[in-house]
Amino acid sequence: MRPTRWQRSTYVVVGAAVALLVAAVVAAAAVVASRQTGDEVAVEPAPPPATAEPEVVPVSTDAAAPTPRGLARVLAPVLADPNLGRFTGRITDAMTGEELWALGAGIPMQPASTNKLLTAAAALLALDREDRLTTRVVSDTPGTVVLVGGGDQTLSAAPRGQESWYRDAARIVDLADQVRRSGFAVNRVQVDVSAYAGPTMAVGWDPLDIDGGDIAPIEPVMLDGGRTQPVSVESRRSKTPALDAGRALAVALGVDPNTVTVLPRDRSVDGTEIASVQSPPLMQRLRDMMNFSDNVMAESIGREVAVALNRPASFDGAARSVLATLDDAGIDISGARLFDSSGLSVDDRLTALTLDEIVTAAVGDSAPALRPLVDLVPIAGGSGTLSNRYLDTAAAGYLRGKTGSLTGTNTLTGFVTDKSGRVLTFALMSNDAGPTGRTALDAFAATLRSCGCAA
Repeated sequence: MRPTRWQRSTYVVVGAAVALLVAAVVAAAAVVASRQTGDEVAVEPAPPPATAEPEVVPVSTDAAAPTPRGLARVLAPVLADPNLGRFTGRITDAMTGEELWALGAGIPMQPASTNKLLTAAAALLALDREDRLTTRVVSDTPGTVVLVGGGDQTLSAAPRGQESWYRDAARIVDLADQVRRSGFAVNRVQVDVSAYAGPTMAVGWDPLDIDGGDIAPIEPVMLDGGRTQPVSVESRRSKTPALDAGRALAVALGVDPNTVTVLPRDRSVDGTEIASVQSPPLMQRLRDMMNFSDNVMAESIGREVAVALNRPASFDGAARSVLATLDDAGIDISGARLFDSSGLSVDDRLTALTLDEIVTAAVGDSAPALRPLVDLVPIAGGSGTLSNRYLDTAAAGYLRGKTGSLTGTNTLTGFVTDKSGRVLTFALMSNDAGPTGRTALDAFAATLRSCGCAA
């Protein structure tokens, strides 16, 4: 069974509605049947089949816009919570682009995983939505095959017929089958990791996060995002992901895995291709990255942007490429300092202004290429990293946003429909937060849904 993280809230809600309707029909029929005696011949007609007709209902363009004064008045009580720590933010009217409220919006803050908004936005601007990454097996020496990484972190160790962590992932067994069909006799496996440059761990990363399951050393070939237990939410990550992938291929080919070697990073192999598989398309990988805040996926996609801009596929090359792409699109990147593409680095800095401008561009008409961001961010109380937040608030189902969380840091950037039907974008950043910092941040954001701020 696929882990529950794959459930999409829209389908879950519609499916639940259908199930309830069908259950009601069955129950009603059972009651009717229980009231009839054996002598009765009249049968009540069956009710019509239950149907569900979901639709997208646009917000009204006539909804009253909050005023800066009204918004400031309503936000004052939640802003007073000391657990917010050092707090900055910006709120904008999505329709007009007018800034309605701001506090230190130009101050660089630790963004945590809201950094992934920049990576996703740059990918949508610089890459094709159907882009796929290729993992190859080649040979330039009799008896030796080389597993050549192309950046696909979704490649899976799961046997055929078993679910993998990433939907529609290619598998090591697929590569092994192709090698066998080629008739190539294999007695040795090597791994080519030359597609990526620079260090495998970013400045500001904690190596303990590998065992914690948050990250793996970034190499251009790994299995299930480097997870040692492919379908476990609690899985650790591997400290040697490329070597693990090579060993898995060796086992599938009947070769001693202890003989597998990873080639030096500056050495590439240009041999005869024997086998190849491809990743899911970019849009699917972006959805996984955003919904589940996948750090490894973010680093891989950041490197795709770097390659598209003819820059090194490294932490620095990716970060510079992401910022350059957004700058070219007219996003204000003043004060930005990035050391990775995921936001895991404690040394990353972004402003609420930068984050809010990305969302404002996505929900507006100025950058159509960014529109998919609207559907990529989690839904409050419904999906991804927001599935268990806002459940008891008016914001559930009306707020969507990208979360961020590090020790003492809580961030959230997205958009919300207020109770008058007006769409507001927001970027909220809390550093040096108190023990209930995330709750305080959520209370602040939830107020945007329930406020009557037009006066």
